[in-house]
Amino acid sequence: MSDAKTSNQMWGGRFAAGPAAVMEAINASIGFDRKLYAQDIRGSLAHAEMLAETGIISKADQEKIAHGLNTILKEIEDGRFVFSTKLEDIHMNVEARLAELIGPAAGRLHTARSRNDQVAVDFRLWVKDELLRVADVLKGLMGVLLARAEEHAATVMPGFTHLQTAQPVTFGHHCMAYVEMFSRDLSRVRDALERMDESPLGAAALAGTGFPIDRHRTAAALGFREPTRNSLDSVSDRDFALEFLAIAAICATHLSRLAEEIVIWSTPQFAFVRLSDSFSTGSSIMPQKKNPDAAELVRAKTGRVNGHLIGLLTVMKGLPLTYSKDMQEDKEAVFDTAETLDLMLAAMTGMMGDLTVNAAAMKKAAGSGYATATDLADWLVRTLGLPFREAHHVTGRAVALAERNGVALDRLPLADLQAIHPGITADVFSVLTVQKSVNSRKSLGGTAPAEVKRQIRYWKKRLAKA
Repeated sequence: MSDAKTSNQMWGGRFAAGPAAVMEAINASIGFDRKLYAQDIRGSLAHAEMLAETGIISKADQEKIAHGLNTILKEIEDGRFVFSTKLEDIHMNVEARLAELIGPAAGRLHTARSRNDQVAVDFRLWVKDELLRVADVLKGLMGVLLARAEEHAATVMPGFTHLQTAQPVTFGHHCMAYVEMFSRDLSRVRDALERMDESPLGAAALAGTGFPIDRHRTAAALGFREPTRNSLDSVSDRDFALEFLAIAAICATHLSRLAEEIVIWSTPQFAFVRLSDSFSTGSSIMPQKKNPDAAELVRAKTGRVNGHLIGLLTVMKGLPLTYSKDMQEDKEAVFDTAETLDLMLAAMTGMMGDLTVNAAAMKKAAGSGYATATDLADWLVRTLGLPFREAHHVTGRAVALAERNGVALDRLPLADLQAIHPGITADVFSVLTVQKSVNSRKSLGGTAPAEVKRQIRYWKKRLAKA
């Protein structure tokens, strides 16, 4: 057996050509960073224009470069561009094609920049674009939740702690809790956009450049507030990618919590909601089943998003300044997270928009588990002046009696309640029904329908300005 054949077998399988094939495969990023083509061309157009305006290249060369780049952009968008793994990444693929189109002038485009600052600006632009889109989608989901909250501001349901019936609330109030959660996600998006609004273009490989470039001009041309202020940090910073992943992970967690509730609520045991056929499936063997598959998949995909965040944190944690090839691993995590989060948000918006609410089942469940016990304790404190701990003890005895008799608290005879505490009067029954309990929670942010409607008005105004 020849040495060449032995070597090929050692590398084996897909990499039978040997070390060169392995290196090409592990080094190339064009399989995924081609997503940056629009940002790459946008950055190059701004860079070339600045080079011409500062006299570093001629206007004629800049015009050739601009024409060639716009030609490449159209080729990619029309599906006619041929990507090559031998050219490693999107930058080299575009640059090689530009040379084919316009000749030597293409070589002047890379003056006063490096692939290090080039990829940093491309990726930052891509993440900025994605965050702006996420903001719009989040506002859409919040709008749907506001609409359901308004529809069900007075629809009584049980509120839970430890998944045990705690106190009556309304479904509208429950929906508004998620409006608050997703508003914080939207706020994090806005904060991240503010922090990443700096252009690294012009930092070059790591130390800046000796050419008289105008970084403020390219920053403005690309829609950034200003250029970054340290060339070392400029090419090695991936905080914007980590922050995107962190925002996505927190948002996915909120989506997963709501998905879990939809899964629980749609069971026959709860029967609080019914999903449309668009967001559920049947069983292959049990014809009675209607499975909340969309909600379950939203819940599951949260693990995928969380994994990408931990993955990139791990990649970045040991890197010395400045650029290392490890950072090539940043993009697949962000790209996949963006697609996953988009799908999760779309699915949740659809589910919440067309699920059917079973108000009767919710109301019935709201009265179970002695949910108005806290109202009795509060009445004892407010009306009789009992210390809360004593009121809690009296209420516990009343609940135990109701359990023994198999009745709700508001069905206990007054005489039985007075046997527990003689100060109790018939007025106590004014707080022991589920509806009266809900209506009494008028404090700011409470579940009283009037307060829920007030919060809906507040969020409608705020969302319109967001």
